[in-house]
Amino acid sequence: MDALSNAHITVPASGEGLQPFTPPKAEHSQTGVSVEYAFHPQRHWFVLRSSYGRTDRVADLLIAAGYYVYVARRIEYHIVDGRRRRSLRQLIPNIVFAYLTLDEARLLLGRVDNQPSPVPELPFIASFYYNHFVLDRFGKNPPLEIPARQMQPFIDITRSADDNLVYVTDDRIVHVKTNDYVYVSQGKFRGCVGVVVRVAGQQRVGLQLADLGWVATAYVPTAFLQVISKEEYDQLTIDN
Repeated sequence: MDALSNAHITVPASGEGLQPFTPPKAEHSQTGVSVEYAFHPQRHWFVLRSSYGRTDRVADLLIAAGYYVYVARRIEYHIVDGRRRRSLRQLIPNIVFAYLTLDEARLLLGRVDNQPSPVPELPFIASFYYNHFVLDRFGKNPPLEIPARQMQPFIDITRSADDNLVYVTDDRIVHVKTNDYVYVSQGKFRGCVGVVVRVAGQQRVGLQLADLGWVATAYVPTAFLQVISKEEYDQLTIDN
């Protein structure tokens, strides 16, 4: 799935009239099937791990079944036969974000006893990504969920598919410059919110995705950054 051009929050540069999370519309680049992402009180953003090379297939199957998914991508450049070519590659390899209830997710992945998955191929190519820092009441790691207040800024940051987007799992190489929340008021990443980080010596806007790690924009000049309060950040990324 291409990064979504309409999955963003529109906020005036003055900071006035801040808009809360707005559900985007998804359209898969391969199938053309689209679904509306409408808030559902029991649905959450589950992280699914696909088998190698099957991410697009997992996304296609879920979209065809009527569910919303998101696969973050970045542009990469390669030299082929002496010519510079560009391609879209997964930003977080083999990861699909799916908006489901836990019961829907378990059934789709074939985790319900004596009930086959309504998408028979899916259990063979997709599985839960588990939260390794939490134990449920049975002493097991539960499936990892990304809060909606993190998911929307993640979509905002990655929707451009910029070739300088970075994903890092080791926070030792993501140095938080300040604890300030910021809103990007100009440029390609206008509308993004997050915290100021330095990656590879560059100032960027970063977002931590639960147990998955950090995602950061390309370089953002200080003049493009507007410091906002925690309350404004919460308003921008509020769960519906």
